[in-house]
Amino acid sequence: MAVIRANFEGPALLLGELANRFEKRNRGCLIGVSSVAGDRGRARNYVYGAAKAGFTAFLSGLRNRLAAKSVRVLTIKPGFVATRMTDGMALPPALTAAPDDVGRAIYAAYASGRDIVYVRPVWRVIMAVIRMLPEAVFKRLDL
Repeated sequence: MAVIRANFEGPALLLGELANRFEKRNRGCLIGVSSVAGDRGRARNYVYGAAKAGFTAFLSGLRNRLAAKSVRVLTIKPGFVATRMTDGMALPPALTAAPDDVGRAIYAAYASGRDIVYVRPVWRVIMAVIRMLPEAVFKRLDL
């Protein structure tokens, strides 16, 4: 319950309230930090992945709801981030962003008008391949 509240319910409620205010003003930009974990459910973190999948879908729906207004909705998918939480974990450097990388990616997305950003672009390719795998194959993988 705590994982779902922290990664879906809380951010969705906050951004939903801000969306209503921005819609009335007819301007603004909402940024939601989701996760590549929401692109496909994995055995090791399926509750977190489900929460992030729900949040990603929420952001997509919100983006579509506000498309006719001057309110943008960005979805940021950082992948692994080198923080205190991941300290000591054996993370692949090519797939791991520094917090500053995430900040720069968010600003670049805001400045460019993009809707969905994978902080490390390689994640877009990796997750496209993972999403294409049939369930029978995917569930045999140790991901």
